Amino acid sequence: MDEFIEVDGIRLAAHWARPSGSGRVPGLVLSHGFPLPPRGQVASGITFPDLADRIARDAGWAVLTFNFRGTGGSDGDFSLDGWRRDQAAAIDAMLARPDVNGVWLVGSGVGGTLSICTAAADARVRGVATLAAPSGISRWTDDPVGFLEEARRLGVFRDPDAPHDVAAWTEELMRLDALSCARALAPRPLLIVHGSDDPVVSPTEAIELASAHGAADLRFVIHGGHRIRHDPRGVATLLGWLD
Repeated sequence: MDEFIEVDGIRLAAHWARPSGSGRVPGLVLSHGFPLPPRGQVASGITFPDLADRIARDAGWAVLTFNFRGTGGSDGDFSLDGWRRDQAAAIDAMLARPDVNGVWLVGSGVGGTLSICTAAADARVRGVATLAAPSGISRWTDDPVGFLEEARRLGVFRDPDAPHDVAAWTEELMRLDALSCARALAPRPLLIVHGSDDPVVSPTEAIELASAHGAADLRFVIHGGHRIRHDPRGVATLLGWLD
């Protein structure tokens, strides 16, 4: 079921999936990552409703997936703190449902990194799973000016003048400390699924996240690439863990 959730006066395109039957079920918030070339924000999260439907059907969970601000059918402009507020609003929306008895987070790419940090700050989240998540965003913070230009090319700003305060926008990037978040998340469960041949996010970053957490379930998909959510072995690993 496609609809919208609202945060900061911004409408975010959302998709709800629920298993057949009645009764209360666990809830899952599913987050996409940062856009990649060549299609950029247009393709962000485009396959996630299908994955949400698969999880609902095969694992029996209620699932909410959505587009972060500045991507897909959502309004607004990209900022890291804005994306974290989007994720928090999705958690609120999931927990407001009378048919849900708890919430977990699953995120792909940077969406997985943010899921760890959002959960670390929100005790209501019972656990997290990541798919090809980086252990940090040094690719952005090492060259914030270059990253801002890349973000513009990928179309994540609806307002041509955004961000209006570049210094504050950049500071949000600098504040993210995924390894500290992983430590704070423990002892709640953390599943890390990563392709052994990921050309975008090095497998060593998965090891760093797992080490920081201390008790993470780290699963490598042999010869898997970056889009591990499209690899049947990666999806099967996630479904088995949820089950």
